Amino acid sequence: MGHWLEHLIGGEACQGNGPELPVHEPATGQIHAHLRAADAAQVDAAVAAAQAAFPAWAELPASERGRCLYRLADAIEARLEEFALAESRDTGKPLQLARTLDIPRAIANLRFFASAGEQFASESHHGPGSLNYTLRQPLGAVAAISPWNLPLYLFTWKIAPALAAGNTVVAKPSEVTPTTAFMLGELTQALAWPAGVLNIVHGPGPDTGAALAGHEAIQAVSFTGSTQVGATIASQAAPHFRKVSLELGGKNPTLVFADADFDAAVAGAVRAAFANQGQICLCGSRILVQASIYERFRDAFVERASRLVVGDPLTPGVDLGAVVSQAHFDKIIASIDQARTDGGRILTGGHALHPPGRCAQGWFVAPTVIEGLGPDCASNQEEIFGPVASLIPFTDESEALTIANGTRYGLAASVWTGHVGRAHRLAARLAAGVVWINTWLERDLRTPFGGMKASGVGREGGLEALRFFTEARNVCVKWREEP
Repeated sequence: MGHWLEHLIGGEACQGNGPELPVHEPATGQIHAHLRAADAAQVDAAVAAAQAAFPAWAELPASERGRCLYRLADAIEARLEEFALAESRDTGKPLQLARTLDIPRAIANLRFFASAGEQFASESHHGPGSLNYTLRQPLGAVAAISPWNLPLYLFTWKIAPALAAGNTVVAKPSEVTPTTAFMLGELTQALAWPAGVLNIVHGPGPDTGAALAGHEAIQAVSFTGSTQVGATIASQAAPHFRKVSLELGGKNPTLVFADADFDAAVAGAVRAAFANQGQICLCGSRILVQASIYERFRDAFVERASRLVVGDPLTPGVDLGAVVSQAHFDKIIASIDQARTDGGRILTGGHALHPPGRCAQGWFVAPTVIEGLGPDCASNQEEIFGPVASLIPFTDESEALTIANGTRYGLAASVWTGHVGRAHRLAARLAAGVVWINTWLERDLRTPFGGMKASGVGREGGLEALRFFTEARNVCVKWREEP
């Protein structure tokens, strides 16, 4: 059962030549769509189509490229409910979340970079007798590889700046959640986008993704996903000296101090831990709480987490849906079992759930809160990427900073405090590319986004993304003879 999804290569939809890949609905465990993976020859064809389309696309005024992105955003908005339903079905996330976050953010990405591309400017340096100015020119055919947790949200986050800057794109969404990327490709055909400007290929990372990331004609690779895969992609791109932007994993700390707004901190920490079933790279899975309020905070946090409604993603009022796949479900359950083995106390959750009705065979995990584990155990060091949070007490600011920075990751952190000096001190010292003060996941698309250490290389967002997708060339003009 289920419909077949196709690739978009050179403006034409086509079936893949590789093995068949079923697309499951996590909430039911059932197959709801099919696709065949693109093989290496089809990746070659997609790259060739992007190369062929590049000169004309790059020569278009930025306003014309922006107009294409604006029209695509409008077309998605006109079918918002259809896109939200497809996103919910592919990922298992609540329909309401897809309707209010994922799809609107994808639309915002396209509109933001449509405008930013028109305003993108470069620098000049005036010196004695000469003028230096910097050209920022598009690279050519580039690759965008996006993950399964926020499929259209992160797919557009990559393709929009690449296209706005004048590049052509070969994009690979996750083969686990391919539907909305397929639908977006259909819209570009309906809007008569120039053939080859955007190509979409589907398939597993080790096969289709590797053929794309290591392709000698690809000029840059933008990837969001796991740290392990990011390292592989970097090694594939390195022999060709291609630019890479890697947004990778995280084990993000939430720091709660005694002087914080208590109720706001509890609500913010619960949201940060369990949004999207904990399947956001920015989720705050390590919750560090000052010892003087630890017990009070723990009890309030557990009470609130235990009231989260887990169930059919299509049902109004559901807070958490299913996790994305059987394999990921197994990984999360194994991580919880490891926490028990290591001496952790499960305060709530810690088990699978089986909602009645159509979702009885789906991949659901109860929101899980663990205490009693040291900072160096597996649960507090390795990314679980599920609805699992651990509570860790600390005595003072120094200890909190040591624990927070004590992992190989450095993507994001949030600090809850009423002390403005502490907020600024910690913001400067936390090893994280993004630090939120008394909030979480508040995003301004103009700001740089990315991680430190094993959480990635490079920055996305705003001018950082447009700079990544262009090559800087200095031009020096001597306008006066030396005396």
